[in-house]
Amino acid sequence: MGLEEGKDSSFTKPTQQSRVLPLRLLQFFVVFTVLGVGFTILSMNMTSQFGGIQNVVYNGGRIQSCEEESPSLDRWIKPPTKLMHKMSDEELFWRASFVPRVKELPFKRVPKIAFMFLTRGPLPLSPLWEKFLKGHEGLYSIFIHSLPSYRDDFRLDSVFYGRQIPSKLTEWGAISLCDAERRLLANALLDISNERFVLVSESCIPIHNFTVVYQYLMESKHSFIQIVDDPGPYGRGRYNQSMAPDITLEQWRKGSQWFEVNRQLAINIVEDVTFYPLFNEFCKPDCYVDEHYFPTMLQVQAPHLLANRSVTWVDWSRGGAHPARFGKSDITEDFLKRMLDSSCYYNGQPSNVCQLFARKFAPNALEPLLQLAPKILGF
Repeated sequence: MGLEEGKDSSFTKPTQQSRVLPLRLLQFFVVFTVLGVGFTILSMNMTSQFGGIQNVVYNGGRIQSCEEESPSLDRWIKPPTKLMHKMSDEELFWRASFVPRVKELPFKRVPKIAFMFLTRGPLPLSPLWEKFLKGHEGLYSIFIHSLPSYRDDFRLDSVFYGRQIPSKLTEWGAISLCDAERRLLANALLDISNERFVLVSESCIPIHNFTVVYQYLMESKHSFIQIVDDPGPYGRGRYNQSMAPDITLEQWRKGSQWFEVNRQLAINIVEDVTFYPLFNEFCKPDCYVDEHYFPTMLQVQAPHLLANRSVTWVDWSRGGAHPARFGKSDITEDFLKRMLDSSCYYNGQPSNVCQLFARKFAPNALEPLLQLAPKILGF
């Protein structure tokens, strides 16, 4: 009886340890609850202060905010803030070939002229261009394709500062020159406001004021690229029959490298995958790609959009493989007036304004050009 009573007593009577354990569990639960409530309140405060907690995604090896990737009209209509990028030519041409299908724009677009400088290095005549462009901000943009190793030293306030694009080596008469021109066009197309595209070199100058040039190009029904059907050895004589049937002898054309095109034709040039391989394979010296590729392609695709002349004046009267070059001693009032004296057709009507630019001018021609520009050239 006593033994049984002792056994029952030890089983039912609470020990000190059994009383402490539930108390500690209760304390832990209370602390955990308080911390959870506090963290929730803190998170709510941070959310209201910083505009919400952003979701993140993993993209290309870096964490991005989903809010950062949200669609925005500005993403499509604002030009790139920096021209240097890491896109390959294939990626660049693909991106530049985007064309809006809805023609009615949901924003105000001010069309611009893209001046594309194809040069090896410095722009010695840039002060004249600066004078020409002054006061017309928002109506033009500048793109420079130079030697990859060249770094300009333009002032921070220069219109040419930071306007170099990713470039590659070029060779006279080779497909690499056309690659550079397509690269310039593609980078310029990334700015949706660019409507007219002018290819110039470091030896080119404007020969009318900006207002005349802008109105002339924007109101033109045509693009200005020379299209010549030359039956001689330097025209049809350079044709390779292996280009048929995509390019026939009757379609073969020749023209000046220095052109001006509208946005539609610029996209045609950038997106081309038909003509480029043929010229790359079958147009070798003495066939010079830059003289035949664009004239032939555009003559086949859109002859009704071409004025069949250039807007860049050049003097071939001295003979030879290259045009005349003009230095300091050549720049006089009479010379500039003779250069401006011309006649042509513009939008189907006779005009005495035919060329807007001129080449080739040596660096030492800058000083007299700056002096005579206000009186003769109008800027």
